[in-house]
Amino acid sequence: MASLPQESNRMASYIMELRGLIGNRLLLLPSVAAVIHDHAGNLLLQEKASGEGWGLPAGGIEPGETPQEAVMREVMEEAGYTVSSTSILGVFGGNEFRYTYPNGHHVEYVVTLFKCQVHTGQVPWTDSETRSLRYFAMNDMPPLALPYPLSTLFG
Repeated sequence: MASLPQESNRMASYIMELRGLIGNRLLLLPSVAAVIHDHAGNLLLQEKASGEGWGLPAGGIEPGETPQEAVMREVMEEAGYTVSSTSILGVFGGNEFRYTYPNGHHVEYVVTLFKCQVHTGQVPWTDSETRSLRYFAMNDMPPLALPYPLSTLFG
């Protein structure tokens, strides 16, 4: 799944505990994703190191974490940017947000999409989950794994 990264250690432990109870059955997972634009209105996308393609900086909300804290943490981990969330652009889920991992685990993400502002003077970097970061104009974007409406991403 191109726009959702591997789970952090704390989240992975929580999910593995649940998997021990329910096996591969469907899990609903609360998640966040960040919409970040440059000065020209281009959208920041992350190319996954796993070869899963391009997506928004995103990930699961960890136990005890607010959605706002989660989106700020995910952007820092995956892009190296300190951000603040300025608004919620939408909440997405349903069948189009289901994924089956190679190990057979079924998930359905419920994603809160945040508009985020990067604090000035920062240089992006990548972590082990990120092959590259790049800003795209709407007409030049690669396909995304999750069907976020372009009108929401560029509205």
